Amino acid sequence: MEFLRFIVDAFNSHWVLPGGQSLLIREVVGNVFGLLSALGGMRRKVWAWPVGIIGNLLLLTVFLGTILNPDHSLPNLLGQAGRQVMFIAVAVYGWRRWRQARDDSGQVSPRWAPNGARIGLVVVLVAGTVALTPLFRVLGSYEPVWADAWTFVGSLLATYGMARGWTEFWLIWIAVDVVGVPLLFSAGYYATGFMYVFYGVFTAIGFVVWWRAQAGAKPTIDTIMPDPRISSSDER
Repeated sequence: MEFLRFIVDAFNSHWVLPGGQSLLIREVVGNVFGLLSALGGMRRKVWAWPVGIIGNLLLLTVFLGTILNPDHSLPNLLGQAGRQVMFIAVAVYGWRRWRQARDDSGQVSPRWAPNGARIGLVVVLVAGTVALTPLFRVLGSYEPVWADAWTFVGSLLATYGMARGWTEFWLIWIAVDVVGVPLLFSAGYYATGFMYVFYGVFTAIGFVVWWRAQAGAKPTIDTIMPDPRISSSDER
């Protein structure tokens, strides 16, 4: 019990940064798990999904801010909190798909998304941001609220694209990072903000790695686990 109490106290502790801002330990640890998950995703390893889920659970407790901890000095970012729940749900989906689609090396084979899916991703990103912005504002999310909504919808689409094995998911992450970094720094979430800066570089590298991997790709995720929502005409 003493050890458990020590762990809980450690995760609830924080560092005081210059300017009086606080940095929660579990925000740092959660982002470390997120980084490990991203590395696993770039290598197309199935273990990337469960590792990411651990990080999502930790970050969920951070972004709920004063909802879970009245003494929390940072604002609520409901889009950031909601995306952690979304990450967990999509991660279960992606974990299942990748387990069944991996090859003998334990990897999955990337592919380009069908043209219809590409158009759908752009439409959902824009429409979803417009639709969720008023809701997040009513719920008390941090301004600019549209940026919080953008990162939420973009993260959903990027994670879904990764689960599908679509190389374009890296480009969606870049679009999320461009908006998410200024939002996180302005809200005082420095650990996650700096991690997003790193992710911006990392996602560009990941896109190139997946692009090159397609040259010698084996049967794709959709070949092994076809999605009935995508017609044969889309695949062409």
